[in-house]
Amino acid sequence: MKKFRFKLEKYLEVTRRKKEDAERRFAEATQALEAARQKLAVLLEEMQQGQRDYAELMKAGKRITVGRLMTYNSFFNWKRRQIEQQQQTILECQSHRQKCLEELMKMMSRLKSIEQLKAKRLKEYNDAILFEEAQMLDEIGLQLYMRQAKQEEHA
Repeated sequence: MKKFRFKLEKYLEVTRRKKEDAERRFAEATQALEAARQKLAVLLEEMQQGQRDYAELMKAGKRITVGRLMTYNSFFNWKRRQIEQQQQTILECQSHRQKCLEELMKMMSRLKSIEQLKAKRLKEYNDAILFEEAQMLDEIGLQLYMRQAKQEEHA
């Protein structure tokens, strides 16, 4: 019998590559999300530091000028906008990561299906070989039996 050959081997290889690409994209999306979260943490820390500085200035009892008050106000508004933009970026990163995860799951499912089909076909191939070998052994046994029967008949 000829060697086992899976007709969908190329498709299996392409699907494996697509799964690896999906894994890479998912990892990149996860890293981007983590970087966005870290940037948000930095922005929040900067905002808190600004608030602490403002609170210390108020506690010191020094006279606060309108210019300084407007500077702090502008700083806080600017930080709030940055934080809101970063939160939006995080939401977009989470959405992108979720899409990458769904694509990865789809590729893993497709790959698993093809691998299961290959395993099934290999089992069928091995069963066919075993059946063929059993038939050949039966034929050899039958021929030996017939020869022995003829020899006993002539003797």
